[in-house]
Amino acid sequence: MKMKTPRLPLVAALALLLGGCMVGPDYRRPPVPVAATYKELPGWTQAEPAASAPKGDWWTAFNDPLIDQLEPLVSVSNQTVRQDYANYQQALAEVREARSQLFPTIGVTGSATRARSATGSASTNLPPINSGTLEGTASWTLDLWGQVRRTIEQNAATAQVDEATLANATLSEQISLASDIIQLRISDANIDLLQKTVEAYQQYLRVVADQDHAGTVPPSNLITAREQLESAQASLISLGVARAQYAHAIAVLVGKNPEDLDIPHSTALPTLPTIPVGVPSTLLERRPDIAAAERAMAAQNAAIGVAVAAYYPTISLSALDGFSQAPLSGLLHAANRVWSLGANATGTLFDGGERHAEVDAAKAAYDAAVASYRGTVLNAFANVENDLSGLRILAQQADALDSAVRDATEGSKIAFNEYQAGTVDYTTVATALATQLSDQQTALNVQEQRLLDAASLFGDLGGGWSAGQLCDPRHAQCAGTPKQASEQAAK
Repeated sequence: MKMKTPRLPLVAALALLLGGCMVGPDYRRPPVPVAATYKELPGWTQAEPAASAPKGDWWTAFNDPLIDQLEPLVSVSNQTVRQDYANYQQALAEVREARSQLFPTIGVTGSATRARSATGSASTNLPPINSGTLEGTASWTLDLWGQVRRTIEQNAATAQVDEATLANATLSEQISLASDIIQLRISDANIDLLQKTVEAYQQYLRVVADQDHAGTVPPSNLITAREQLESAQASLISLGVARAQYAHAIAVLVGKNPEDLDIPHSTALPTLPTIPVGVPSTLLERRPDIAAAERAMAAQNAAIGVAVAAYYPTISLSALDGFSQAPLSGLLHAANRVWSLGANATGTLFDGGERHAEVDAAKAAYDAAVASYRGTVLNAFANVENDLSGLRILAQQADALDSAVRDATEGSKIAFNEYQAGTVDYTTVATALATQLSDQQTALNVQEQRLLDAASLFGDLGGGWSAGQLCDPRHAQCAGTPKQASEQAAK
């Protein structure tokens, strides 16, 4: 009686070969010290979940139509973002390339020849003979020790690094765009201020010129008034250079030539937003640069497993099945069938310490990634604290400057009235006017810095991004393209 093949043990053995083991350490995120609250938030209380962090289009908090119009263009037109998107797509392709090594390679070959051989003399040559082969081949390197799976793990983590880098580049360029628009708006406000100042100086010069013509004031008064006007006019002209540079930078950030973007003068400043900050620990999930550093650790951890797997032998299976026939007629016939099965094992007995050095190098690279991650986290906390302290201190300075501007404006009016009454000379008026202009410009500079710190705080808090947006390229449900990338690819 014919014995049946025990299929269950064969299936179990095959499953063992497919699964194998995975050498090297499994990844666990190393801890980092996180404070309970920010130092720069006295009296702070935890925000409600709905208000724990800015979401989505964070830039709308500035209530500036130009910011609202241009910010969405960064994710689809900015060339730095496009470059990082291409890097991300390359990383996804490398994950698929590594995953393909888990499966056998199957091929097919066919050949046909026509030949004639001679027996002894040229007159007795045999007729030509046709021959051919048709064979299917398969080869498979078994991932017994998890080298391929660790490589997939490493490449998948690297792809997530590139995805987080893409998100970080997008956020960084968006913050740069908001900052440039804020500075352009402040330039417009400074232009408005100096235009009003020039108009006031022109009025004062007319009064002094009339008095000089009547001979009631010394000639030096006219010279002082004229010099003050000309200096203000020169400062007004110089502001055009800075404004043009901001406009050009804005065009580049949204992927346009400078001549293709016309930004009209505006008298309105962006609104200073109120930003809910949340707990410090949320930075670990909300900042894409921290996510990139954490995923880099995971990639380096998997690289240790790849290096350790080199200590173990490589086992490969091969198979061939097909037909061979000479003459060619009747090739696909059972009698012409040929087949073969084979196995191959290779291992290194001595390499002069190469594999040991590769493992040590992988471990050192992981330690470096851990240090980079912890350093990124510490810098993130410092950035937020700097933004918060800047906003807090500048708010106090702005209040003081508001009072100074009111007093300086009133003082310049009194000085000019006293000059017209003849109780003071024009030097007093010139000094009062210079003080008023200086205080007004300082107030604008403080307002500018408060707006810039607010934009920076949005970026340092991660904008509307979260590490939960990272897809895992090892899973089928991962689409492989984040929102910014898909929008960009559609262009």
